[in-house]
Formats: sequence, structure tokens, C-alpha cells
Amino acid sequence: MKQFLSALSILLLSLSTVFAQQAEKIWLSGTDFEHSKTWDFKVSGGANSGSWSTIEVPSQWELQGFGEYTYGRWYKELEQDEPSKEEGFYKLKFDVPASVKGKRISIHFGGVMTDTEVKVNGKVVGPKHHGGFYQFDYDITPYVKPGAENLLEVHVWKHSENGSVNNAERKADWWLFGGIYRPVWLEIKPKTHIDHVAVDPQMNGSLNAVLKLSNPSKNFIVRASIKPLSGETENFEPQSRELSGKPEETLEFNWEGVKTWDPENPNLYVLTLQLQENGKTIHEVTERIGFRTLEFRKRDGIYVNGTKIKMKGINRHSFWPKSGRSTSKRISIMDVNLIKDMNMNAVRFHYPPDDHFLEVADSLGLFVLDELAGWQNPYDTETGKKLIREMVQRDVNHPSIIIWDQGNEGGWNYELDGEFNKHDPQNRIVIHPWADFDGWDTHHYPTFLTGVHRFGNGENVFFPTEFMHGTYDNGIGAGLKDFWQHYSESPLFAGGFMWVFSDEAVLRTDWTGEEKFDSKGNLAADGVLGPHREKEGSFFAVKEIWSPVQFKPKAITETFDGSFLVTNDYLFSNLNTVTMNYRVIQADAKALYQPGTKTRVVDSGSIEVADAEPGETRKLQMPVSPDFFYGDWLEITATDQHGRELYTWTWPIHKADYFAEKLMYKGEGNRAATGIREGNMVTLRAGELILKLDAQTGYITEIKDGDRLVPFINGPQPIGMKAEVKDVSLSQEGQHAVCRVDYNGGIDHLTWTMYPDGRVHMELIALKNAGRNSGFDGAFYEGDIDQFGISFDFPEEGVEGITLFGRGPYHTWRNRLQGIETGIWEKEYNTTITGESFENLIYPEFKGYYANFLAGNLQAGDNSFKVFSESDKLFLRLFTPDEAKNGFRGSHFQPRFPKGNLSFMYEISGMRAFKPLEQQGPSSQPSNIRIKSGDDGISMKLWFDFRK
Repeated sequence: MKQFLSALSILLLSLSTVFAQQAEKIWLSGTDFEHSKTWDFKVSGGANSGSWSTIEVPSQWELQGFGEYTYGRWYKELEQDEPSKEEGFYKLKFDVPASVKGKRISIHFGGVMTDTEVKVNGKVVGPKHHGGFYQFDYDITPYVKPGAENLLEVHVWKHSENGSVNNAERKADWWLFGGIYRPVWLEIKPKTHIDHVAVDPQMNGSLNAVLKLSNPSKNFIVRASIKPLSGETENFEPQSRELSGKPEETLEFNWEGVKTWDPENPNLYVLTLQLQENGKTIHEVTERIGFRTLEFRKRDGIYVNGTKIKMKGINRHSFWPKSGRSTSKRISIMDVNLIKDMNMNAVRFHYPPDDHFLEVADSLGLFVLDELAGWQNPYDTETGKKLIREMVQRDVNHPSIIIWDQGNEGGWNYELDGEFNKHDPQNRIVIHPWADFDGWDTHHYPTFLTGVHRFGNGENVFFPTEFMHGTYDNGIGAGLKDFWQHYSESPLFAGGFMWVFSDEAVLRTDWTGEEKFDSKGNLAADGVLGPHREKEGSFFAVKEIWSPVQFKPKAITETFDGSFLVTNDYLFSNLNTVTMNYRVIQADAKALYQPGTKTRVVDSGSIEVADAEPGETRKLQMPVSPDFFYGDWLEITATDQHGRELYTWTWPIHKADYFAEKLMYKGEGNRAATGIREGNMVTLRAGELILKLDAQTGYITEIKDGDRLVPFINGPQPIGMKAEVKDVSLSQEGQHAVCRVDYNGGIDHLTWTMYPDGRVHMELIALKNAGRNSGFDGAFYEGDIDQFGISFDFPEEGVEGITLFGRGPYHTWRNRLQGIETGIWEKEYNTTITGESFENLIYPEFKGYYANFLAGNLQAGDNSFKVFSESDKLFLRLFTPDEAKNGFRGSHFQPRFPKGNLSFMYEISGMRAFKPLEQQGPSSQPSNIRIKSGDDGISMKLWFDFRK
């Protein structure tokens, strides 16, 4: 027993020594909204107001059922009166141990919207805090009763008494919330302690540390040590420096052999600083740091560790639909992984994000632009100085942060630009997002040909802090490849940040019934992801376009030898850090007739990756086995050194006619197919299958299989050309019945061939001498073509899904042909409206255009049928996506779709990306064509199987 008590006393003494050395943290709230604590609460107005109840902290009080929901564009698009100015009242009883007597006790708030007054045991502990996005604290040592129960009261004003704060934060294009939405905690430190440390760790291992000290003395020294966060056993000797007794000290240290930090290799270290007196540690602090060197060279670029960088970035709000701006580290980890999964290396905010997001950005590797809030309106100078100090002091040691932003789109105060570096020993640059300021051109939403001494012929480093606006999944992927390639031609291009990461649809607790989410029409539905991080089509387009591994265009033919040209688009990493594997996939011959039929892998293996520095192109060689050409498509997957998939590319191994021959079922017809004409009606028959054509229009009027009608009618309607029937003729070619329709205009002729087994073949020849002596004025002209093909009518009602062989599974646009890959895709019917269908958000969307269409089984009960293409590079138009219903003026949701609802096309429309199509790049523009004498014309060959 004596031994046990002795051991216990030693343990307690040891623990007390540790607590004496390190700040003790006592959580008064939960650590995040998913791990909250209950406080007493009352709100002055709106839902559940006027009486005391309880609330979870941290949280936004609207999401807890209190107050009123307000969107920051209340004074513009929404044309609403000024929102109610709610006040919230919080109470919490808390204990502190008697052992804190003689120590410093401070209370910390991670973020409160918007003005905050704090009382402890009935006394106000400091001046009211203004500003909703910043961490602040008070010294409450004189107000706390050690060893007794204490009362905390927090009075929160949703709107500020400071007009500049309201203008900067609450007249903005985002949701406005109220409440204590980030954690609250106490910190207990010894009377003499390190109050704050700001570091500048360089790539060579040198480190400057600026220490702010409470009750310093000349007798103190600081002992500094580092160790890798990864757990590696590198041995770095601790170093000590004497102090002068001043309240602020700048100390220099140096360690050789450190590994540098960058987004591709985010090496982190734990820095421990011990304040010692006579060999005894009085207080110690730890910081996670990364050794990296920033250089900002005007008329040149931004350099990290001597490497000129290009930021592949996106803007992000701190937001979750069921908690507003109150988030969690789980969400931060998820979001940084999603950003990295899109092959991005940078992120920008409109205000300081959660601290745990920055920790994850440090760990997984992202460049961060950290911003002082100010959406088109700035803070006044006095307020701005205080908020800059709070922001920079909290965030200064994160290696991920490389730039400070002051305001957004006019929300800057020139008097504040010099304030950042007063607190930042790294001297990061300060930019004004959307402005050409101080050598840094951050122009928002530039056109493809942005000029007038800006991009192209300008002299300032160009990195738009917003571009490729993503309203309803419009512009983030559409046109990105053009913009990126064009801008990358300039050595002054330092990257850009797309708008925005996710749709901000908030759960309305004030709407009755099932859960309903509100994005204020199209105002907050700008993301590449849905509100719960559902992946939209542009997610995969960005992933491919921004992959650090770039394949040169390649078509697999019978002479394929397994070689590819690949470019290393990393900033820091050798291509040989990437792992590549391939698979040769074979589709079952019955895949289109038996949905769900599995494919099989006929060959697989790894590809040796060449040594290539960033920017270099090398030849890669994959083995081509004797079974290769038994496969139908090739997949190659690249994985980075951390195990993250960069992208999976596909190449069809054969042409469309091969697949049609392989996948289409051929039956045995007992008798020859026949064709007859009675007046203006042409009937092709094979057994019980009948196809009727109108000889005046050339359109299908009826398809019948026994007693079953297949309502595939009113086509082929010409799209992007004019055509009139000139002549209809019937012929018998062996067992086949053939109907030829000759046209005046854009279509030269079209033949329908009925096979004895009921298969129907269509061959169209268009643009053969069109408009020249055709007998039809204006049949075709040399001009813009944004849609070209043929269309049919088919009822959408009753459609259940489609088995699609082609590039998918997402629909596509003329200017977004990335992120879709060859495969057999089983797609269920849905009516998702991207940006609106939040209660039933099903991805991939069903309706729209599909590229490189090879075959499809449209499942619609008795109306089902199959179609196979013998023509390569054909688009399938599968109905028309529903239009968004809740957008405000200026909205551009999708381009015009052609007549009909099932179409086979060689040209489709581009998607507007915030700017008009004519201000975008080449792939967004219409095509044009010249028809010359001797041209064979454009051929389109399709097989239809209407048999049950």
C-alpha cells in the first residue's frame, strides 16, 4: 500500500508539473456542432422567442429552431425589408478547480455572430466584440471564483451596432446567421507564460520565432525542439536561447536536414518551446509547423521553396446544411479530401475558416488564401485593425496559408493593408480579390480573351481569385479546359480559384413537413458539389483537367503498340512517384439485352512510370498481350504517392461498327421482310414487327410489334439543317426490304432497311452538296452550327432507366467533354434539377446529352427498345433536363435543347459559364462547315431493335 501511495504521489506530482508547464484547456461548449453541450438560451425575436429554453453550443440558433432565416441579398434580388435584429441570451454555470488560484484564466470564443458581450458572475469582463468570423478572448482572472460555481452570461446581437461590420459581413451573397457557432473554452496558464508565438520556418531549416511573454525576466531561456509529425525517428538537437526580459522577443534557430512542406509533400513538424528558469520549465507551448520559403516576385510569379507555383483552386464557405457555419473536423477532413480528389492544390475563403480546416489543409496539403471579411464593403479602420490582429494571430503559423486577402470585390480599406505584416513575420503578400493591385492581378470572371493590359499583354502576375462560376453546375467544368490551357500559356499566370465548392442549401427548421432545404433560388446553388457534398458532373471534369498526369491524345487502332505520351503537371513531384495500373475490359455480348450483365477483365497489370521532372513529357509503355484486342476498352488508373487516385482514363479498343456487330442480337427470320406503299404511307414488315413512314414528311408514324405499340415516332426531324422530302422509293434487296427517302436540303438521302428478324437499320447521308442546286433555298449555309443531327419523339412517362454503352455516367456539353469515360452504365430514371432537387438529389442526372454513344437499352416497360450506333463520335440526347424553377433575374441554367426528346447528334450546345458563350474559349463556340462539290457527306448509321 505504501508503495502504491508513493507511486500515486509521484504520478500526481508529475501531472501537476505537466499542467504547470502547459496551458490547461477546459471546454465550456462542445468541441463542434456534432459534439455540443447544452446551455440555457433565450432569443428576442422570431421563432421560439421571448422565453428561456435550451440550445446546443456551438450552433447557429436558426438551425436550432430560433429566430428568423435571412439571406444577405435581402436588399437586392430578394427586394426585402431590413431583416429583424435578433438578440440572443446565453447562460452557463461552470466550475473551475481551486488549483487555478494564482494563475491566469482566459475565456476564448472561436466565433460568434455578430456582436458579443460577456459577463462572468454578473460583471462585464471587457469591451463588446464586433465581427462574426474571428476568434477573440478575455482575461477573466479577476472575475472567476476558483473552487466554486461560476455563472457565464453571453449576450449576442445578430446584427452589429457597428455599421461597417454590418456592411462588410451582413450585406453579402451568403446566409446570415446568429449565435455562438464555434467552440468556447477556458485556458489556464501560469502567471509567467508565453502568451503567443509567431514563426517563420524556412526551407533551409532556419526558424525565426516572435514570442510575446507575460511577466518576463532576464533569468529565462527558451528551449526549442522539433520532431516530425509523421512519427519518423529523425533526431534534431534541441536549441536554447537567452531572453532579454522584454515582453516581445525575436529568436533565431536552425536545424539541418528538415523536409520541406508543399501541397504534394506536406511534411509537418511539432515545434515545442519551453520557457525555463534555472533548468526548470515554467511554461511550454507547441505549434505544428512546416518549413517552406515563400517568395513573391512582381512581374514574375509566386514561388514556394524556389518553385514557381500555379494554384488549382476553389473558393469554399464554412457551411453545412443542418448547422450553418457551425462545422466539425470531420467535415473539414471530408472537404479537404474532396478538394484534393479534384486534383486541386489551393482553396480560398471569404473570411477566416475554422481552425480545424486549416489544420487539415496543413496535413493533407493545400495552399490557402485567408481572407479578412468584407463582401463589397470594408470595415472601418479601427475595427479592421482589431480583426486583422485576431485573424493573423490565430492563423499565422499554418504553412498552408500563403496569402492574406483583404476584403472581396471592393470590400477593402487601403488604410489596413499594412496591418497584416505587423503580426506576420513571414511577410505574406496582401491582395485585393478582383482588383489589379500592387502587382497582383486577381480579376474576377475573366473572359477567354481578357486583355487591355491584363492577361495576355499585361505585366502583373495574373491569378483570378474567382472564375468559372458554377451556378446549377453550369460553368465550373464547362469551358475550363480552354481557359486553363490558354491562361497557362502565360508565364505570369499563377492559377485561379473557381466559384464555388458546394451548394449552400440550408435546412429550414421553420418550414413544416419533411426536411426541406433552401438555397434562395440560384443565389447559393453555385457549387461543384451538392450541399451534402453530392458530386456533380463538373467534379469529374475538373479531376481530369487538373490531373497532374496528362495523357496526350491517343486513339487505339489495330497498330496500337502500348505506347502513350504523358506529361508531368506536378509542381514539385517527379512523375515516377505515381503508380499506374491498367485493365483491359471485355463486355458480355448480351450486355445490352440483360441489364446488369457483368464485364470481365481479360488483362491487367502495372505500367512502369518514367523519370520525369515537372513539365517534362515522356513515353510510357504498357504491355500489349495477345488477349488485348479481345477486350472492348482499356482503363489506366494513376495513383499518387499517398494512395490517392488521380484519375482513371479509358480508350475504346474498337470502332462503333464492331460493337454494333458484337452486341446486337440477330434472330432468324422465317420469311423475307416486305415493304409496301399505300398512298402516303410506307409500311415495312418483318413477321409481327411493322414500321410505318409518312411519305410526305419522312417521319415514322407507328412502330408495332404484335399487339405492342412502341411510341418512337415523329422522326427523323432534322436538327441544325433544313430538309424536305423529294422522293420516296421502295426496293427489295434479297431478304431485306429497303425504303429510301431522298431530300432537298441538308439531308441528301436516308434509307430504312428492315431485316427478316425484325432489326431495323437506318443510314443517313447529310451535307452532300447541300444548298447547291438542291431545289430548296437556304437548305444549308456556311455559318454557326451549335446543334446538328436528327430527333424523334418518345414519351418520358413510364421510362425506368437505360443501359448505356458510351462515355458516362454523367451527361455532358460541347464544352465539357472531360470527366466522362467509356463503359457500360446502368442509369435509373430521375428528374434531378442540379441546384434545386435537394430533397431528392440523385446523381448522375438521367436526362441530357451523352458523348460517344455506342448502344443503349431504353427501359420503359412495354415501350422498351434498343439502339446501336455504327457511327463514332455520336451524341445521344436523352430527353431534356427540367429547367430550374426558382432562379432570379440574370440566371442562365442550360442552353436551348432541340425539338423532340430522343436525338442522335454530331454537334451539341455549349454550357454558358457565367459569361456569354462568345466570351468563352474555342470549345464553347458553334462549329461551322463548308460543303464542297465531291464531298461524300456526313453519314450516320443506326440500328434499332424494337423487338420485345
